[in-house]
Amino acid sequence: MTQDIHVSDGPDSSSGRGPDRRTVLWGAALGAASPLIPATASAAAGRGRSGDRSARSVSFRWLGTAGWRIDVGDRTVLFDPYLTRFRTGLFDAGLDPRTRLRTDPAVVDAHIGRPDLVLVSHSHWDHLGDVPYIAKTTGARVIGTETTYHLLTALGVDPAQISVVKGGEVLDVGTVTVEAVPSLHSRNKNCAYFAPGTLNAPPATVPATIGDLPEGDTLAFHVTAGQSGPSAFLMGASDFTERAVRGLRPDLAMVAVPSGSGTTHRYVPRLLSALDNPGVVVPVHWDHFERPLGGSPVRDPAMDLDAFLAQVEKASPATRIVVPDYRTAYDGDMRPVSRWAASGPAGPEAADPPRT
Repeated sequence: MTQDIHVSDGPDSSSGRGPDRRTVLWGAALGAASPLIPATASAAAGRGRSGDRSARSVSFRWLGTAGWRIDVGDRTVLFDPYLTRFRTGLFDAGLDPRTRLRTDPAVVDAHIGRPDLVLVSHSHWDHLGDVPYIAKTTGARVIGTETTYHLLTALGVDPAQISVVKGGEVLDVGTVTVEAVPSLHSRNKNCAYFAPGTLNAPPATVPATIGDLPEGDTLAFHVTAGQSGPSAFLMGASDFTERAVRGLRPDLAMVAVPSGSGTTHRYVPRLLSALDNPGVVVPVHWDHFERPLGGSPVRDPAMDLDAFLAQVEKASPATRIVVPDYRTAYDGDMRPVSRWAASGPAGPEAADPPRT
């Protein structure tokens, strides 16, 4: 197994951890928020791709947290694009569910290009928060759960722009194929979900705070570029439904890193086995998502990235791991092709090369 590491491990990005902050704070916040509405390139090519040309026609850019921008020719797909990254207290004294929702248009516009499609795994603020603005200003189609539909329409998105999926649908969307995959959200040490709840009707009031955004069930997505790939499995939370992912066999797996107190049994080996040991694994949702999206990612101290990497290596030795960077554009094999400024590709001379 090889690792491609494109982030700095300076003092701010240390994985040193004390008590599990996220479990403590999210568990406390749940009580406060209870009124919520209830390999290598050859390994990848062995999965049916037509070779390097298809890999080069696709680019992947990590948007931080679980988010991705995927460009396939002239089509752009976004997944869980949370870019504003405002403070909620989660990384400080304690999560405040009364934190007001907001979007920074300048930050969002600098990263999203001209999206045709936005995929949403679930409706927590760090996944859905910027989607209303993106949908209203770009006209992009949004694919998500019924809860996502009701929240977005309450926030002013045209219902005709939103496609509700339940999981299992395989959709042809221009030059990409999107399979919605039934999935699960992670749980705390008490096996409890954070801010659970689903909506089968519009909320009584327009959502204004992060506490107004329940999970609303969770999806993963399997996105295939063109006729022959590459294909990517995209996760927004660190759990999964084993029977639902078995047989997908993606080239790339963007896997959410679990917290140190996660209660999912044998999460990494079960997932990689069900996915038939992808050629490339990319860890996501391990960064401090209340820091601005710039420079090198700072680690979320509740997420044990090092332990995750070790588990991947043990479970699937032939898999190549790519630890992504905010400023690097990758090809369909997740190999760096350029550094990019916020507004788009900047070319390899625009910044220092990735650290390896």
